[in-house]
Amino acid sequence: MLQPESKIYVAGHRGLVGSAILRQLEKNGLNNIISRTHGELDLTNQKQVQDFFLEEKPEYVILAAAKVGGIHANSTYPADFIYNNLIIEANVVDASYRNNVKRLLFLGSSCIYPKGVSQPMREEAILTGVLEPTNEPYALAKIAGIKLCESYNRQYETDYRSVMPTNLYGQGDNFHPENSHVIPGLMRRFHEAKVNGDNEIVVWGSGNAMREFLHVDDMASASLFILGLDRNIYQKNTKPMLSHINVGSGKDCTIRELAESIKTVTGYSGNILFDTSKPDGTLRKLMDTSRLNHLGWTAEISLKEGLQLTYDWYLNNIEQSHIRT
Repeated sequence: MLQPESKIYVAGHRGLVGSAILRQLEKNGLNNIISRTHGELDLTNQKQVQDFFLEEKPEYVILAAAKVGGIHANSTYPADFIYNNLIIEANVVDASYRNNVKRLLFLGSSCIYPKGVSQPMREEAILTGVLEPTNEPYALAKIAGIKLCESYNRQYETDYRSVMPTNLYGQGDNFHPENSHVIPGLMRRFHEAKVNGDNEIVVWGSGNAMREFLHVDDMASASLFILGLDRNIYQKNTKPMLSHINVGSGKDCTIRELAESIKTVTGYSGNILFDTSKPDGTLRKLMDTSRLNHLGWTAEISLKEGLQLTYDWYLNNIEQSHIRT
């Protein structure tokens, strides 16, 4: 179990998930936390990483650092996505082994599962089919991260664990008008339409596609829950070559329902139109979280509550700069 004096390194502490994990650690009274910005530590530089671990000697490592982006970025820079993510994982995992880290938690992504896999997506579905082409390099890097952890466990008897989150959102999200994911993207559009007095908003697709969303604070809670599990319990509920655990809310909704919820949260009074000439994408993506639920963790933040928390954060941190532009 993590103790108040446990020395914990959070890689990627400024990102959506990393910052939430940092908040959760501090909330739980765990204050012996190490972090470095990219400017202070380049995780793609093996020597810098090895020197950092040699100097700091963390007991626990949470690997939330990654190069991430939307469909456009993944399609435009596939080499960057596979190279940077592979080398970050390799450097951090190997340095953890060489410096006797007690336990490591690797954060993956639901895109590791094959395109068209049966729903809900079970952990056993990994490597059973062809990946979605638009993010295949990123997905392959995340699969490699899982297998890297498993391989070190098998060869060196380390205790490295992997979690696969569903679609995340929340405080600290990316609200860029072109590169954001669905919740922050829609939230910004609804807010700006309200401010500008627009009569309607057009949403891509039919609105019938279903998606699962998890608030990032729940993800942080689940991550620390899994990191803190007794080793025997973790191993009993996983397999040496199937060790990752899905993290999700266990509930999904249509994009139409999501848009209506964001409309309510933002106070937008206009109409929502759905452009059926645009693609829906995969009709459903839902994680099977029965393994995690069996271990004793379930999500607590409802979508309604999570959207309100996210919008409040948005208003407090970004609203004024958007109005000026």
